[in-house]
Amino acid sequence: MAEIAAAPARGGQAQAAPGLPDWVGQALRLLVSVAVTLFGLMALTFFIGRLLPLDPVAAILGDNATQEAYEAMRRQLGLDQPLYVQFGRYVASVAQLDFGIALTTGRPVLDDIARVFPATIELATVGIVIGTGLGIPLGVMAAAYRDTPLDYIARVVGLLGYSTPNFWLGLMGLVLFYATLGWVGGPGRIDTAYQWDIEPVTDLLLLDTAMAGQWDIFFNVLSHIILPAAILGFGAMAYISRMTRSFMLEQLAQEYVIAARVKGLSWMRTVWVHAFRNVAVQVVTVVALAYAFLLEGAVLTETVFAWPGFGRYLTNALLAGDMNAVVGCTLLVGVIFVALNLFSDLLYRIFDPRTR
Repeated sequence: MAEIAAAPARGGQAQAAPGLPDWVGQALRLLVSVAVTLFGLMALTFFIGRLLPLDPVAAILGDNATQEAYEAMRRQLGLDQPLYVQFGRYVASVAQLDFGIALTTGRPVLDDIARVFPATIELATVGIVIGTGLGIPLGVMAAAYRDTPLDYIARVVGLLGYSTPNFWLGLMGLVLFYATLGWVGGPGRIDTAYQWDIEPVTDLLLLDTAMAGQWDIFFNVLSHIILPAAILGFGAMAYISRMTRSFMLEQLAQEYVIAARVKGLSWMRTVWVHAFRNVAVQVVTVVALAYAFLLEGAVLTETVFAWPGFGRYLTNALLAGDMNAVVGCTLLVGVIFVALNLFSDLLYRIFDPRTR
């Protein structure tokens, strides 16, 4: 009877038409999801920008322009067309990787982003190194010694990192460490005396000067970047340490931790080798998201330190009503978040077989 009952199932399986492999279907769904997300982000930013009380024509011509010049520039920018026509033209341009001309610089938006983004990458990378190097050990030790003075210190540090404005920290840091003590360089990426001595290769000044062996310039660049990167890293450290502590508390309450202690393993070995290994992928995800926030959230820090990066460029574009630059920057931020989320999901699949 079992063989008779099993026969239709085997027959049905044999008659089923072979479909696409699972990974192909997942890849297609992923591409559609990413495309819809970026399209929605572009549409939302575009229409909000058009509804804001900002006049790009006045930003270009000034307040003393004649009515004829004003109308001619409006037609040249395509602002006399209906919104759906303007959006359709913009989508067609973006599909060709043409984000338009930035009104503030007169150059293509993509060229401007390529020019300013390396400075932000360098700043955010140093910041995330500081935040990760301090945040992970702080979170692990706070969980390992829960409700002790170390745990309370970690909580207070996390609270300060979340609640203290970056611009205030930046101003206080400049007053104390630059103007008073002279321990760090001032605003900007490098002293003017060294500015023309660098042969740009990657536009990452620390990397370029190190590869060229220009160590005097390297330390000058380091003196300029360390303070704004430390301020960004302080905020990242607060987020990373808090999430790491939460993950570790959950793992330290598991039975395998008790079993490891019964077998005679030391507490630190149990914490770092066994418990932390089970949360490592989650921590990597947190670090990736923190890095994305640093790349797009360094606006105030770059403004305070006159850092010629992505955040400062976006701020100037917003103040000038330059929506071509604003939409281009917003799309870049969306691409960064999507890419880092995909990277985190890939790590989950590699290191955690249960998610495959």
